[in-house]
Amino acid sequence: MQREGGEIEQIRAGDVVWFPPDEKHWHGATSDNAMTHIAIQEEQDGETVTWLEHVTDEEYHPGSES
Repeated sequence: MQREGGEIEQIRAGDVVWFPPDEKHWHGATSDNAMTHIAIQEEQDGETVTWLEHVTDEEYHPGSES
C-alpha cells in the first residue's frame, strides 16, 4: 500500500487501513501474495469513490524488474 508521496507500507492479514477523503493511494496483491479488499465508504453528492489511473508495475515497485 502506498499513499501518494509516501513510503510503501506492507499490509498484513487482519490489518485495517484508513484513508482520509481525497487522499490518493494504491494497493494490491503481489505475484506471490493474494489480497482481498473490503471497502467501507460514505456517499457524498451521489458518489462513493473516484477510481484513478492504473498503477504500473514500475510505479508500484520502483527499481524492480517485471
